[in-house]
Amino acid sequence: MIGLFQEPAQFTCSRAGCPATAGWRIEWRNPKIHPEDRVKVWLACDEHRGYLHDFLAARDFPVTTVPLSPKGAS
Repeated sequence: MIGLFQEPAQFTCSRAGCPATAGWRIEWRNPKIHPEDRVKVWLACDEHRGYLHDFLAARDFPVTTVPLSPKGAS
């Protein structure tokens, strides 16, 4: 329904074509265009965690991979 926004039932991997549930947050930024306080997030499944992290790291982007925690968890 238009105008009704809900949390997704699951978070899916950001790798193109991957329907798997994500378990990781890959936090990154492009220092040439993003200020230090701007952080972008890709989600990754176990299979694509290394691929997505390495893709960003190869471009010399600051990148961190952390577990994706459930909403409300600390």
